[in-house]
Amino acid sequence: MNDLVQYKIDTLYTTKVAYFSMEFAIDQSLKIYSGGLGFLSGSHMRSAYDLEQHITGVGLLWSFGYYDQGRNEDRSLRVEHTRKFHSFLEDPDVTVTVSVNGKPVHVKVMILPSEVFGSAPVILLSTDIPENDFLARTITHKLYDGNEETRVAQEIVLGIGGVKALQALGQQVDIYHMNEGHALPLVFELLNTYDTIEKLREHVVFTTHTPEKAGNEEHNAHFLAQMGFFNGHSLKDIQDKLHYYDENFSLTVGALKTSKRANAVSKIHETVSNKMWEHVEDRCEIIGITNAQSRRFWTDKQLVGAIEEHEDYQAVARKKHLKKILFEEVADQTGKVFSPDVLTIVWARRFAEYKRPGLLKYDLDRFDKLLKDTNYPVQVIWAGKPYPGDVGAINIFNELIALSHSYKNMAVLIGYEIKLSKILKQGSDIWLNTPRVTREASGTSGMTASMNGSIHFSINDGWHPEFAKDNVNAFSIDTADASLPIFEQDQQDHAAMMDKLENVILPLYYDDVKNWIKTMKYAINDVMRQFDSSRMAHQYYKWMYNYEK
Repeated sequence: MNDLVQYKIDTLYTTKVAYFSMEFAIDQSLKIYSGGLGFLSGSHMRSAYDLEQHITGVGLLWSFGYYDQGRNEDRSLRVEHTRKFHSFLEDPDVTVTVSVNGKPVHVKVMILPSEVFGSAPVILLSTDIPENDFLARTITHKLYDGNEETRVAQEIVLGIGGVKALQALGQQVDIYHMNEGHALPLVFELLNTYDTIEKLREHVVFTTHTPEKAGNEEHNAHFLAQMGFFNGHSLKDIQDKLHYYDENFSLTVGALKTSKRANAVSKIHETVSNKMWEHVEDRCEIIGITNAQSRRFWTDKQLVGAIEEHEDYQAVARKKHLKKILFEEVADQTGKVFSPDVLTIVWARRFAEYKRPGLLKYDLDRFDKLLKDTNYPVQVIWAGKPYPGDVGAINIFNELIALSHSYKNMAVLIGYEIKLSKILKQGSDIWLNTPRVTREASGTSGMTASMNGSIHFSINDGWHPEFAKDNVNAFSIDTADASLPIFEQDQQDHAAMMDKLENVILPLYYDDVKNWIKTMKYAINDVMRQFDSSRMAHQYYKWMYNYEK
């Protein structure tokens, strides 16, 4: 078959790369993503296309996506699963076979061509085909299935099935890029070609995205061997090759031992990752390549154009129009009518405890005072998807919904996918980010908010310290010491956040419009310069793909 990359390749980027990711957020209609990892890989594929890089994405075609957010009668969250169809995918009539738990599983190959959404081409794999029994068909039903056997089977299909699909399609690959450890089985398939770890490493790179334990998957090594994770290689052979004999096998450790180079996704995360994995012998170097997002895809062109042309009146008018678009969604979902003249704060991302979605309401009396202030009024919107098995995160989401019933100017939205994410970023004034320090590896949602003049108001973690000039292009929260007990961190961070909001942000928005617009300008210009994903995609070629030890 002809090369899947049909556009002209720039001479800087001729190294042929296969980019493996469990999720890709490329378009609203292709619901094969859950959150930040997918948004990152989607922007990477868009910038690879813009820069004319020789990259092919490899992912899974989730029959039911991640999940759909619905509401129960009391408006609390209801998890729904609806089968997805995608007529824009091409069928090359290719099927490969992998072994899962000693049984053959047939994997159907589909292709997302570059011209459909303006991205690098993406190979998508599905086991949901008639050739498989019911159990095998369910492997690619739901992204991040909670069942351990299903999760490992998904990783086998992605890694081993992905390599076999590339070969069946006649695609030459120089570098295999694992975006997180999910695709690790690919290295055990490649051991059939490169018979030593040293030779293998020259063709593999790895991106680690989180210091969170849940994001650095571990499984019993004997269980993985039984499932076929090691692709027919004996556990002892793999242990000896990797010099890794732990009872629980970490996918991150496995990736660090089989890659020529790895990267963390911000400067802080680089330091955290090197400290976190310093005990791993024979691991590759971990450098920092800070995440970024696609300017072409995420920005409102009229707003940015007005800012670039120094047309302040048009910029303010366009921002109010974008707020009205967002508020139509608020009214549709909640029956509440928000005003485009009121400062609008948005907290929207994956719901997880360490991201502290409820920090703004930590002191309910102070929160109540904030929402009832008529001199400096605010509107607050939450959105995001908790993992459907995370009871604690779902409870926080539902608590916010229950609290919102008491306020006309507070809303909690469902359906946090690309479309809603875009209108939230374009229609908000403040993008609030509240993780516990050192636990947010990057946090890219604030980048795309800043690209649309929504000022990043954040704890000093992830990408924020690399970007923020406090009170110039962003607002920084005086962040508590990470060594403090959690309740003290929450208490101090909340107090600092509220002080900044009440004493700096609200007076600036209402009393000094000229300088508020200047802050928007700095935010847009600075984030465009540093955090457009074309910069990131170029750095991957320079420091990862073309790197020679």
